[in-house]
Amino acid sequence: MGQLASGRARAWFAAAALALLVLGCARTPPEQALREAMAELQQGIEARDAGVVEERLAEDFVGPEGLDRDGVRRMAALQMMRHEKLGLTLGPLDIRVQEGHATVRFTAAATGGSGLLPDSAEVYEVETGWRLEDGDWKMTSASWKPGL
Repeated sequence: MGQLASGRARAWFAAAALALLVLGCARTPPEQALREAMAELQQGIEARDAGVVEERLAEDFVGPEGLDRDGVRRMAALQMMRHEKLGLTLGPLDIRVQEGHATVRFTAAATGGSGLLPDSAEVYEVETGWRLEDGDWKMTSASWKPGL
């Protein structure tokens, strides 16, 4: 009976170790999760969905000149009203991850219009700050300046 019990214990420990290994592997690496968050923001802007933008921003988000989370939502909604079509092309993402925080720098080309060709286009150099909140990356800050 002792060998049967110790065999079951070994099997249980092996199963528990395998489960922990699988759970550990299932977690998305921070850089990949940030790339996915940026892609979600880009798709939300192009789909003219200000809610997607707002969902990715931390409650305490701070932008240029005191721009807050609600201000970003209003700014996005205004652009969506002004332009029937929005485009956002991101350059390569420079991602720097620290424990629970990250910085993502990139170039963004923003276009807007109502016809086949954009009525307006601008390029920006962008730096964003991110924080991991309950397993989800939220943007805490953003700054941008005209590029090119």
